[in-house]
Amino acid sequence: MPASNVVRRTLAVIAALPLLTLAACGYGSRADDGSSAQKVAAGAEKTDGLDSVKIGYFGNLTHATALVGVNKGYFQKALGGTEAKYQVFNAGPSEIEALNSGSIDIGWIGPSPAINGYTKSDGKSLRIISGSASGGVKLVVDPKKIKTLADVKGKKIATPQLGNTQDVAFLNWIAQQGWKVDAESGKGDVSVVRTDNKITPDAYKSGSVDGAWVPEPTASKLVAEGAKVLLDEASLWPGEKFVITNLIVSQKFLTEHPKAVEAVLKASVETNEYINAHPDEAKAAANAQLKVDSGKELPADVLDPAWKSIRFTDDPLAATLGTEAQHAVEAGLLEDPLLKGIYDLTLLNKVLKAEGESTVDDAGLGAE
Repeated sequence: MPASNVVRRTLAVIAALPLLTLAACGYGSRADDGSSAQKVAAGAEKTDGLDSVKIGYFGNLTHATALVGVNKGYFQKALGGTEAKYQVFNAGPSEIEALNSGSIDIGWIGPSPAINGYTKSDGKSLRIISGSASGGVKLVVDPKKIKTLADVKGKKIATPQLGNTQDVAFLNWIAQQGWKVDAESGKGDVSVVRTDNKITPDAYKSGSVDGAWVPEPTASKLVAEGAKVLLDEASLWPGEKFVITNLIVSQKFLTEHPKAVEAVLKASVETNEYINAHPDEAKAAANAQLKVDSGKELPADVLDPAWKSIRFTDDPLAATLGTEAQHAVEAGLLEDPLLKGIYDLTLLNKVLKAEGESTVDDAGLGAE
């Protein structure tokens, strides 16, 4: 497996693709109102002398490390007298833009926009400093039209966006079946219909698509409408693990404020430990934060199955990021990127050692 790969079309074209929109509603972001986050403790010492650290994430279950950490106050506690300020995003490109402009310092994001942001800046904008989540992507279909994997041929299957992480994964799976599809148009032995996750359930109900290769909770929303899970993408990966969410930081902020970055990492590790030790309580906390951020929580018939399919891990699963990029190359959407240096796991491994946990690997893609 090549350890590095990136954008073949021009960077301008790739930048126009809203990579890894997850279950988002579109572009844009909004500042958190702080209604559920713990406030700065009076008299507490500031971390790195900072008044605040600006943290971004998606209002999505695959970003539950952030959701739970915000809801339970882990980040504010770790930052002491420095205020944790939050901003909720709907798409990867807008979060990368915010990171580049200094509107946020640290953020949870998917692999495709992280790769895009890194390579577009010639390796100068960001570093991936931790993992967060694995899995949570499924092929769900209309059981009346599709009963077996072979039945997918000739059908209309939705993915979130041209070139996004799920789109690339589906194109790769199609190729493995020996079927042909033009990556750009989505036409061929299978019709790949690029559809925003917010309208995919309606497209399914109307019969415009016969199924979808989508992340959670969109997959479980379709199941609640009568769809059937035909394939869990995790089953295609060694150990059923592949990166779906990373933690990134501005290189400038990492250089100037390592203590603040370490504090956020410590809180992230503690949050994942809590999630894995208390899954039901963590699930409730994540849903409560979704309600704060979006005004609406997920119903149990969507929340429960979606939550079960996501694994929360500090390991960035770096080798799978390289594989995902290679899949995009093979699909004809990417060319060899220079991913060397995209990871800096130094502070994460320091935190993990202090917690008595095993350190993690950057698959040869770490900073010198």
